[in-house]
Amino acid sequence: MVRDLSGLPPYQRIAAQIIERIESGELQPGDRVPSVSQIMDTEGVSRATAARVPGVLRAEGYATATPGVGTIVTRPRKLTAGADRLAKLQAGGATLGNDERVEILDAVREPASQEVADALGLEAGAEVARRRRRYLDSAGVVTVSTTWISAAIAEQAPEFLDASPLPKMTFGLIEDRTGRRVSRRRDTVALRKVPEDVAGPLESEAGTTTVVVINHYWDQNGEPTEYAVDFLGVGRELSSEYDLGEA
Repeated sequence: MVRDLSGLPPYQRIAAQIIERIESGELQPGDRVPSVSQIMDTEGVSRATAARVPGVLRAEGYATATPGVGTIVTRPRKLTAGADRLAKLQAGGATLGNDERVEILDAVREPASQEVADALGLEAGAEVARRRRRYLDSAGVVTVSTTWISAAIAEQAPEFLDASPLPKMTFGLIEDRTGRRVSRRRDTVALRKVPEDVAGPLESEAGTTTVVVINHYWDQNGEPTEYAVDFLGVGRELSSEYDLGEA
């Protein structure tokens, strides 16, 4: 079945076409993805539009940036995210269990890293708003959760930068303040080394490998609204339970 790409913004349409070429095998892992100049020539778009395409491919897991080489095709790993438990904790308020609590660690503005910029459709170094929380239970730290939104959204949703819980989570706040409703979310589970700025609140050594859950959110127009990375406490695990009914 051919996907209808006509309703997507130009940069996402072009990225989707490249993804289709990767999925079909036309572009193989290790191949270079079309450069910004090539996209400009073949698609007839501006440099600003073409420059957003590699970021989408990297954010979707279909490409990686290799120093001195360029953006290279990769195959996204198909991982099943057991994020149901984590989503419950992130909600805060009454959905936390009796022995669970949340601490707001900070809420600041900062320049976007390449990873965050890719996820939010921005240029690296653009100003973003970052909110970091720590979730704990009777056994200690459950997760350290960091969420980023664009500076433009933060201007419309200033509560994001307040050091207090958000009753409807970040996506609920964004919808209330901007009308941009989350229509798609992707959760990815991976192993990462704990960075120095997370090690303290996670009560772990920097460089220790632990489970992370990476969340991307998009609105009803296919534009990214929110990006989050959650580092689980060392030794913690995620699980999901489903009622499958009778056979």
